[in-house]
Amino acid sequence: MEAVPMTVPLDDDNVAADPQSAPGDTLGAASGPSARFDATVDRWWDALRGQAIVDRIMYGASSVGEFSQLWHVLGAARALSPRRQVSDAFRFSALMALESLVVNQGVKRLFARRRPGTAAENPTRHPLRQPITSSFPSGHASAAFCAAAVLSRGSRLGPFYRVLATIVAVSRIHVRLHHASDVIAGALVGEIFGRIASRLMRR
Repeated sequence: MEAVPMTVPLDDDNVAADPQSAPGDTLGAASGPSARFDATVDRWWDALRGQAIVDRIMYGASSVGEFSQLWHVLGAARALSPRRQVSDAFRFSALMALESLVVNQGVKRLFARRRPGTAAENPTRHPLRQPITSSFPSGHASAAFCAAAVLSRGSRLGPFYRVLATIVAVSRIHVRLHHASDVIAGALVGEIFGRIASRLMRR
């Protein structure tokens, strides 16, 4: 079954805009350090593509990362702890919505970068939504690391959240919907956003 493009606001890479019309198109250049780095990582990652278990994990992680579904569920589960309140889940979801707004309606509009491929170029038994916005930075990676930074605060499950965030982020390389540098940039943006939010929430 072929994925059908959708236009839903405030989600990873889901802003209906033409990435070729935005400024800062140098990231889409075919040469340069960034392009060479991305090509090297992609060639290395090719050894993992096509392996049934790896494909299942990576496509699954990329899918649950859509609309930050995974993080909203974990935020709600954390709120069930005796030390937490139900309102914590609403505050966390509001924070994730704000992060999505900043990245998708703000940062992404500053860049225009083509994605590594499309569903037609990379046929798979695991269809995913095909984003139509700039590839830079990765919204999946940004949301994942923002959520991990907040959820890890005062929690013994910190390493678990970090591992999940890493899997969701790198899954975008595996499914060829982001370049490696997109994922790294997204992770940095999300980490910074999450740490700032955690400090504000602590106050």
